[in-house]
Amino acid sequence: MNTTILAFDEAVRSRFSPRAFLPTPLTEEQIRQIITDAQYSPSNSNTQPWHVHITSGETKNALEKGMMKNNSAGITTPDFTYNYADFYGDYFDRSQEQARIYYEALGIARGDTAKRYEAYLKNFSFFGAPHVAFLFMPSFGDNVRVASDMGMYAQTFLLSLAARGYAGIAQTLLGFHADVVRQILGVSEQYRLLFGISFGYADPNVPTYHVRMGRVTVDESVRFHN
Repeated sequence: MNTTILAFDEAVRSRFSPRAFLPTPLTEEQIRQIITDAQYSPSNSNTQPWHVHITSGETKNALEKGMMKNNSAGITTPDFTYNYADFYGDYFDRSQEQARIYYEALGIARGDTAKRYEAYLKNFSFFGAPHVAFLFMPSFGDNVRVASDMGMYAQTFLLSLAARGYAGIAQTLLGFHADVVRQILGVSEQYRLLFGISFGYADPNVPTYHVRMGRVTVDESVRFHN
C-alpha cells in the first residue's frame, strides 16, 4: 500500500487525467482515505449535496454494458445539457487543442473517424479503471450553486488521488446515460447525475501517459485590484 503523501503544490501540479489504467484495484481502506478527504470539501451553507456511488467489479461491468447498449442504440439521457456549440472563442479553441494533443499522442489522424470512434468508446469501459465514482446531486433552483459544490468535491477527490500516488479522470460523458446508471445502482429519480470519475493506478505503458494539457498564464485568468 502506498503511504507517501505528496505536498499540496506537488499534488496540484502532478495531477492529470489519464485515459488508461492498470487493472490493479485499490483496497477498501485506500478508497475510504480518498472519500474521507473529499468529505471535507466546502459547500454552500454546508449543505454537502454530494451523493456518491463507488462502483467496482460486476456492478461496474453492468454499467459498461448498459451504457454501451445505449450508445449503440443512439440513446442518451443526460440530466444536464451539454453542447460543444455553446463553446466560443478561446474556450472552444482550448477544447479543440485538447483533442488534437490527445489523438496525436495515440497516433490517430484527424480524418480517421473509425479510430477516433474506437478511442471514444473507451470512455464506456472507463479506460480500464477498476473503480468509478458516480457523482449525484439534488436539484435546488437553477442548480448552479449545487454544481459548484460538486465541483469542489470532485477536485478534492482528484487531488487526494494524486497526493496518494493514484489517478482519476472526470468523465462528462458518463453523465449522458443517467437513467441506466440510476437503474443499475438503484438511485432515486430525485438525484441528478453530474458526471463520473474513473480511478485507480494510471498505466505508465501507454503513449498518452506523459501527455499533459497546457494552462493559460495566471495573468490571462486573474486580475488584481488594490
